[in-house]
Amino acid sequence: MHVLDLIAKINTSVEELDFAAARLYMEENIEILNENRNYLKTNARDLLEFLTKRMEAGQKPLTRQDMSVINAVNSYASKFDLRGLKVIIRDHSMLFLRNDISAYLNMDARIILEGMGAIPKAG
Repeated sequence: MHVLDLIAKINTSVEELDFAAARLYMEENIEILNENRNYLKTNARDLLEFLTKRMEAGQKPLTRQDMSVINAVNSYASKFDLRGLKVIIRDHSMLFLRNDISAYLNMDARIILEGMGAIPKAG
């Protein structure tokens, strides 16, 4: 794919608020985009900067499966389904050991998981 085509797809995705697609394009081509960041629109540039900082800090991006697990946890927590939460936490325990996991959880999930001891309490 040509660089300008890639940038056009990213800019379109960001304008349409499809940040998942924009993030995917950016993560696969981060070096090229950092060299040509002046062609990106402001919101896309900010997203690229955020992803670059996370990668430099050594954090691995979440996979599609990880995001679906987080969405399920948020849904179970909103319904206060503790049995469902326990099953998901048991099956995906390594995901909840990440330092940045609480940023993806809604307030209900954060409170319940902190109470269960599945994630550390916010300082």
